Amino acid sequence: MKTEPFIEKLEEYLQLQQWTDKWPELTVGFSTRKNGVSQNGYQSLNVGLHVGDDSCAVIENRKKIADILNFPLESWVCKDQVHDKKIVKVSKGNGGAGTVSYKDGIKGTDGIYTSDKDVLLTSCYADCVPLYFFSQKSGLIGLAHAGWKGTVKNIANEMIQTWVQKEKVDVNDIFVAIGPSIGSCCYVVDDYVKDHVTDALLSHSFAAVGEEIAMGQYTLHLKEVNHLLVLEAGVKEENIIVSSYCTSCEEDLFFSHRRDQGKTGRMMSFIGWKEGQRFEY
Repeated sequence: MKTEPFIEKLEEYLQLQQWTDKWPELTVGFSTRKNGVSQNGYQSLNVGLHVGDDSCAVIENRKKIADILNFPLESWVCKDQVHDKKIVKVSKGNGGAGTVSYKDGIKGTDGIYTSDKDVLLTSCYADCVPLYFFSQKSGLIGLAHAGWKGTVKNIANEMIQTWVQKEKVDVNDIFVAIGPSIGSCCYVVDDYVKDHVTDALLSHSFAAVGEEIAMGQYTLHLKEVNHLLVLEAGVKEENIIVSSYCTSCEEDLFFSHRRDQGKTGRMMSFIGWKEGQRFEY
């Protein structure tokens, strides 16, 4: 059994240990719901500005994470997520986008990447799949938000092909991590979603990622769908790691849109590195 790659660094966040051990220059991980100031259904470390929580509390929570990671809010890049597959390259000039006002984030975008240092890429979640991308030799880092819609639109492949075709990155040098999200233990979908998943998978059947549990009702392993799509995009198996965490099961650690019936906070995936640090390869 593989070791969970996301390890609790502090109560406020999980560190992607398998990457940071190999490349200590990276700051990369996933926030938890612990030790924030939000109240009620958003208790307590909610970082989502778009879910109905008090914005002052959310900004205070974000500042806490910024201090812990030593990445000030002015260096964060946030986005307006729409469950699509648009990919945008960002830079230090985008620093601060969407950090204190949701409407000021990168518009209509579920995937962002950069080659700049002193930039923290961020994305918000409450069951959807966080995808992390890293190219060792080119120094590119990226994040993608993959709900079931973004997954079947193959946002993972969109990021990979953008790097391969536009940035001239060798696909063999791309590393992908699939973070905490809702698991098949807690995620049941209908025929409409099942059919879209089946259409998205080129060389695998739905049975590889789900099973029928009642007439027209199916469990869905959304992380595994993304895993298979990343493989189909040409990334080597040894360059892919997958979290075992289920955001719905782990109520103490995570918010969950399904478990909490829509009124809940958001966690945050993040990746960046500091000026003056170099990758060794």
